[in-house]
Amino acid sequence: MLVCRDIASLRAATSEARRAGHRIGLVPTMGALHDGHLALVAAARREAGFVIASIFVNSTQFLPHEDLARYPRDEAGDLEKLRGAGCDLAWLPRPEVMYPPGFATGIEVAEIPALWEGAARPGHFRGVATVCAKLFLQTGADIAAFGEKDWQQLQVVTRMARDLDIPVRILPVLTVREADDLALSSRNRFLAAEERARAAALPAELRRVVARIVAGEAVDAVLAEADATLRRAGFAPDYIALVEAATLRPLSAFAPGSRLIAAARLGQVRLLDNLPVG
Repeated sequence: MLVCRDIASLRAATSEARRAGHRIGLVPTMGALHDGHLALVAAARREAGFVIASIFVNSTQFLPHEDLARYPRDEAGDLEKLRGAGCDLAWLPRPEVMYPPGFATGIEVAEIPALWEGAARPGHFRGVATVCAKLFLQTGADIAAFGEKDWQQLQVVTRMARDLDIPVRILPVLTVREADDLALSSRNRFLAAEERARAAALPAELRRVVARIVAGEAVDAVLAEADATLRRAGFAPDYIALVEAATLRPLSAFAPGSRLIAAARLGQVRLLDNLPVG
């Protein structure tokens, strides 16, 4: 597996892959890799002959009070996992490579980022859209694999690539879960043992909500009860909402293709999850 840290070596490697007739698949990550990330590598491998995984903790998507300094980092362990997963190239740009002195450009996607995560974390999706656009252009990827766990991010990136005519296909990959149904996340390691034991109450409650909505119960009442149930279990929910899958607009009644999304804090860890409805 190649490891590139500058644009020149990255472009040389991708040019060689093109000459060999390969399509290029990209898996953007911030490191601290787990089985969910490796599922993205496997999905990209099924679609492309040359797979790149990027590892870059993107400062521009963190708010000033958030956990940028604390975000888990394990470069040696991550590279070993990528080698084992059959990745062809690891792209590890330094901050000054991604954002050189004088960098002054950002990408804003309208509407979708104003809701839910965007409301809770103003400016977050501007950082996500900007770094993903740069990664797509740096690597020349034909396909980029993103997990469905971060559903709103998936929609933002899909819209951004489409609106800017970036020739990359966004490949959604199903959420990978622990044995107790908790969605895998790099931040799960920060849950205390007692919190980790309770964390599966979030996906369990979301599955009950989906079943009740599909059965025809009133959406607003079901969501209010779910919020109260999670609070009794020790969570601090930011939102639990039924939304249009692509636009994230809230729904007050069941519609085919809708999505149930949630964010809730447990201790110092903010958990995100979502499920298809119907």
